[in-house]
Amino acid sequence: MLPIARGIYNGLASITRNSRGALHTASAFRCKAATENEAEAVDGEEEPKSSGPDPKDRTQVIPVETSIRYLKSVAYKETYGDDFVWSQYRRNHKGMYAPRKTRKTCIRQGKISTGNPCPICRDEYLVLDYRNTELLEQFISPHNGEVLSYSKTGLCQKSHLRLRVAVEQARDSGLITYDVPFREYDYNEFYGQQKS
Repeated sequence: MLPIARGIYNGLASITRNSRGALHTASAFRCKAATENEAEAVDGEEEPKSSGPDPKDRTQVIPVETSIRYLKSVAYKETYGDDFVWSQYRRNHKGMYAPRKTRKTCIRQGKISTGNPCPICRDEYLVLDYRNTELLEQFISPHNGEVLSYSKTGLCQKSHLRLRVAVEQARDSGLITYDVPFREYDYNEFYGQQKS
């Protein structure tokens, strides 16, 4: 270790000891590793190694066309089979009963911020868009045509809102059909008795 790095490390260690009474080993080891990496980079021997792309990073924007192709791919079939994307998902929660509402969001500052993200946030290739009707139909009830509740699907609040907006846009565009309930009117109330 270089004398400068050793001095920085000793200074940080003494500050930590003085402020908290004991040296926190985890922070000291991180500090030591950081100073060693900086020293290696300064010497020009070797650059710090990166382990590849971060699996929790969600800043990359996936096009809708890629998501549509993904839903027809072999990788999707291996992952989800013939089930819906939300059917195998189980929420983590404290206690015996799940809270009524799900978490607000799974992604904060472009990264997954939870250990158990919702079905949409965990797979970056599932894009909620009005053109991606095959994905949207998995979240629509076949009995009444309404969007399934987030307590059933496990979606976070932000993804559920994006889902509802995408479903409404798809219905307005005519990509998803829906039935309007039939009402039978008694026209005598409006026009009086019909004379025959």
